[in-house]
Amino acid sequence: MKKFVLGAAFALVAGAAVAGTVAPPIMEPAIVIEQASGSSMNQHLLPPILFVLAVATSIIFLP
Repeated sequence: MKKFVLGAAFALVAGAAVAGTVAPPIMEPAIVIEQASGSSMNQHLLPPILFVLAVATSIIFLP
């Protein structure tokens, strides 16, 4: 009987120690960073145009 009471007391103390608090978790607000557009030129057209120019100059200067 003594071991049963000791085990029950230990279970209550251990359960309370692990339980934690009922306070809601504190979450930091999400930071959203938007990039401002630097120019009005479409940036998706620039790499293919530069590629075509590079290929054309290599065909012209390396026969």
